[in-house]
Amino acid sequence: MIPKKRIRVGIDVGGTFTKAVAIDAKTGNILGKSTVPTTHVSEKGVSEGIVSALTKLLADTGIHIDEIELISHSTTQAINALLESDTSKVGIIAMGVGPSKKDVIKRTNLQDSSINTNQDIKTVYEFLDTSHLITEEEVEEAISRLKDKGAKVIVATEAFGVDDPSNELFVMNRSTKQNLPSTASHEISGIYGLEIRTLTAAINASVLPKTFQVANYVEDAIRKTGVTAPLMIMKGDGGVSSMNTFKRKPILTVLSGPAASVAGALLHLKITNGIFVEVGGTSTNICIIKNGKPEIRYVTVKDHPTCIRSMDVRILGVAGGSMVGLDKNRISHVGPRSAHIAGLKYSCFADPKDIKTGKIILVKPKPHDKAEYVAIECNQGTYAITNTCAANALGMIEEGDYSHANQESAKIALKILAEHVGVSYHEIAMSIIQTASFEITKTISNILKEFKMNSSTTKLIGGGGGASVLVPFVAKQLGIKYELAEHAEVISSIGVASSMLQEEIEQTMIEPTPERISLVHKKIHAMLVDKGAVPESIVIDSKYISEKSLLRVTAVGNVELDSVETSKNIFTLEDAKKRASEIIDLSVDLIDLSYETDHYFVFTGHIEVKKLFSKKNQHHILVLDRYGKLKLSIKNGKIFQGGKISVLEELDEFLESRHSDIAPQVYLLNDLKLVDYSSLTSPSHILDGVRLELEESEKAAVLIEL
Repeated sequence: MIPKKRIRVGIDVGGTFTKAVAIDAKTGNILGKSTVPTTHVSEKGVSEGIVSALTKLLADTGIHIDEIELISHSTTQAINALLESDTSKVGIIAMGVGPSKKDVIKRTNLQDSSINTNQDIKTVYEFLDTSHLITEEEVEEAISRLKDKGAKVIVATEAFGVDDPSNELFVMNRSTKQNLPSTASHEISGIYGLEIRTLTAAINASVLPKTFQVANYVEDAIRKTGVTAPLMIMKGDGGVSSMNTFKRKPILTVLSGPAASVAGALLHLKITNGIFVEVGGTSTNICIIKNGKPEIRYVTVKDHPTCIRSMDVRILGVAGGSMVGLDKNRISHVGPRSAHIAGLKYSCFADPKDIKTGKIILVKPKPHDKAEYVAIECNQGTYAITNTCAANALGMIEEGDYSHANQESAKIALKILAEHVGVSYHEIAMSIIQTASFEITKTISNILKEFKMNSSTTKLIGGGGGASVLVPFVAKQLGIKYELAEHAEVISSIGVASSMLQEEIEQTMIEPTPERISLVHKKIHAMLVDKGAVPESIVIDSKYISEKSLLRVTAVGNVELDSVETSKNIFTLEDAKKRASEIIDLSVDLIDLSYETDHYFVFTGHIEVKKLFSKKNQHHILVLDRYGKLKLSIKNGKIFQGGKISVLEELDEFLESRHSDIAPQVYLLNDLKLVDYSSLTSPSHILDGVRLELEESEKAAVLIEL
């Protein structure tokens, strides 16, 4: 019997096109691709394009719907709603005890301009005193008052609600009874900062009604195709999650699209170090990849800081389909409007005979736009002049490339524009490319300085349909090497299809104990299982940030157990050792595999450090997961490994030999966890923590920073 295929479908919703790919989950082979225009203005929004791309993919490839194990898609809905202020009025119910009322109101009333600077988050406000047990009547009256003021969604927030969320949950329950969606601040983050937690919850709540509607549209439309596989959504941190996450926490998806392209670069291209530049039709996403992982930061939405962490992606409003603006017969700007937004085709894809009939006109893609853009009005239609047109006119695009067009049409269009402004077509085309590339070049230059990267050893990796339009030119301007990604035009869709389920919990923990850390591990494990992960596939990493008294726990899992032998995304020992060599900057010959589990590699790099009159050996310990992600780097360390009894004995003996009450930096690694014990300040607490984890492990390794 022929084994059933395991196929994953990834759908990326871009500003210009919605693209779908089908990938064999076992081999990583791409089985098919499809592209349709993104349906921004359709009655049911981008969901129509998602279904069209899926339907076309199934028809073109002959894939049977029973072979699909997972469908994942990126989304622009949350960020577009926030950027365009297509948001709902938020009713905030803040809670606290009487004596602290003034402070709580100051930190949670977003009508205060010091918090909600531009007043672009529309809110109304109520405060409830929790010195006594709040009643159903009190809460329902507060909700009714907020509804009367126009609130369409409720935020429940309380000082120290992360420790005891019962009042926030009570408010949410009463809100549901009144048919209002709601968000509780403890659901958004486990940190103590009441102000930023409330602000983040309000931003999330403001788009809940919109995204809930969109999520239902997408789910209904996908199910009508007959597909019963789980439907997932891309988050800004590079993982996927269930559609219920999108319905409850849409703020987690604000960088969904850019994260998809970076995930593609990491999982499919296996980049260790470089700057990934994805050039789409409407925007360009730039992200640094360092030591096999992207930079992660707290997201700022329209100048509002949040406590949501996502990939550090710089988004620029210029790309392959960007239109051209004129001022005094010179190119004044390229973008942010694109031909797709204007509803125009590119002139380089038009019939040369029709383009010859054209004349230059100025258009406003959107009625309220202040800036005008160049278009060519011809007998058979009106066309845009874009970066792709300019690059084709200059002969910069090789035949067979996704952006290759009719170069004759491109030259005719640029000659008409050149005559209009009184210069040569070569000069005007080059001016378009230079103007478009300026912000990209500037952003990459800033990244090189910010991360202290050497331009001679750094590489640009181009992705997206418009990669060949701008990336080679930018690389030449900066004097940096570049390469164009394989399957560049669908790299985001590949990233969506390849990504694993991922969750992160941040929790303020001023007095950590092994038991409290273990409880957070169990909580995140349950979260992933609830979202569809196979329990045996879940891997948990924890890190303690002492200066913030913050425990950060991350977990990844899969809807199926991937085979180490067959999955293309999983690193071989050779792949992993090569990456370790690149990260440590040490010859492969000087790196040993010290420990290995089904989910981790532990390498030790042996480094000779020269002192003034002597030499000293250091052992750089590096932990990579099976997907090549750097999990831990210890510049000089020691490893104890083996059965749980021997590991405990060796650790106990080492701690005693130090004759110190101050605990060293200690980490425990077993098959499914990497636990950071830097939060535990005494050797006895570390021993207790390791002993607790080893109750469920037959073997493990303890890593110590010397």
